[in-house]
Amino acid sequence: MLKNYDPATYYDEMMQGKNSARRHYETFHRLLENFTLEELHEKHETAQLSFLRQGITFTVYHEEGGTERTMPFDLVPIIIPSDDWERIEAGIKQRVKALNLFLEDIYNEKKIVLDGVIPKELVENNQYYYEKQASGLKIPHDNHIFLAGIDLIRDNEGTYRVLEDNLRNPSGMSYVFQNRFVMRKVFPELFFEHEIRTLEHQASHLHCALLSHVPEGSESKDAPVAVLLTPGMYNSAYYDHIFLAQQMGIELVEGQDLLVKDDKVYMKTLRGLHRVDIIYRRIDDDYLDPEEFNADSELGVPGLMRAYRAGNVAICNGVGNGVADDKAMYVYVPDMIRYYLGEEPLIPNVETYFLTDPEVRKDVLSRLDELVVKNVGASGGYDMLIGPQATPELIEIFRQKILESPEQYIAQPTIQLSRAPAFQDERFYPCHVDLRVFAIGGEDIHVLPGGLSRVALKEGSLVVNSSQGGGGKDTWVLRKGDDAHA
Repeated sequence: MLKNYDPATYYDEMMQGKNSARRHYETFHRLLENFTLEELHEKHETAQLSFLRQGITFTVYHEEGGTERTMPFDLVPIIIPSDDWERIEAGIKQRVKALNLFLEDIYNEKKIVLDGVIPKELVENNQYYYEKQASGLKIPHDNHIFLAGIDLIRDNEGTYRVLEDNLRNPSGMSYVFQNRFVMRKVFPELFFEHEIRTLEHQASHLHCALLSHVPEGSESKDAPVAVLLTPGMYNSAYYDHIFLAQQMGIELVEGQDLLVKDDKVYMKTLRGLHRVDIIYRRIDDDYLDPEEFNADSELGVPGLMRAYRAGNVAICNGVGNGVADDKAMYVYVPDMIRYYLGEEPLIPNVETYFLTDPEVRKDVLSRLDELVVKNVGASGGYDMLIGPQATPELIEIFRQKILESPEQYIAQPTIQLSRAPAFQDERFYPCHVDLRVFAIGGEDIHVLPGGLSRVALKEGSLVVNSSQGGGGKDTWVLRKGDDAHA
């Protein structure tokens, strides 16, 4: 089945040679050999139809012929052995704990700046640092990070590295569940031959963690009311919002459904106003409250920050989290771990160059064709240059961008992202992959077993982002024991 599949010099998640599967893939590889290409094609089509019929969509910007489409799905899962997962889980908890301590510190005492660990200007000049709005707030559990999406890659040695921290509105958790649902539907036989960590109860865990953020001013501490605040159906992650609200059993609301009265938040219902205690917001800070952010915003709720400051409502994720997941601040996360926790980082970063340094900038500009350049404030793979794949014209555009605003960009070496087999158009071929791991913060930090494996389905592409046309794979974390199947 994979006779013509060549891992080449890349680290391949499944194959360690042309004809040899890695040990934890051996059973899957053997079972895969039992299918004909026609059967696999039929299962592939069934999977795509399942996504279409369920309306599992994602919005792709800048694509001709409409913006909304179903999420492409690939039937070859990413399988992670239990030992590898234990290291990932510990590393993610360590990182999120340090990032949360940083947010609590930077909006209160600012010790890490006063001690010279992080440059003052890097914080104060950050476009997502909302000192006026977010300083001195009393937050349940001092927890700013209810849901984090940490992006991991593996280099050509197979070492996991953190590529990016997402602490504002990380999307994609719904696809983790739907990928598993579709995979079980299409390949039920595979699940009887593997011991996989289950995703069951993870939505309940998410709900419990959300409700644990009940604010001091709540009148219903034993039964707080939570809602998910969405910008609406035109948001790229709207399906994600619907799914999570349904799974947690909370209302999905837009800004116009809420109002603030006497510094308390109420939801408009057919039975009158209903007090709201906790808001899981999927609206960016700038649009959250027109009284304190963008005055033209019609997405948010006027007066929401007053209610938040009065302790009458909790907002998850916290306001101003963007200062911690900025791509320039990313460089300092290992220092945060050492400063706050007194530990060495369990998962390393990717080497990163600051372009504000004239000597570094000169060096980077001389070899743009071999580096990756990113806008520190952008996400989703936008405003990014992948030097080895870029045209001379695009490289020149980024050269000018860097010269005009060097503080707005960072550069990294082009990592040889690991690859895994993908089955599309009735053939297997290698595609680059990454892994978004979700950490849920409440009274403690819980890591969802698995995560969203994203795959660059365009052969040779390094861009795995869903918003840029990437697809998804199911992610299996193998169990050590003999617990129930996923």
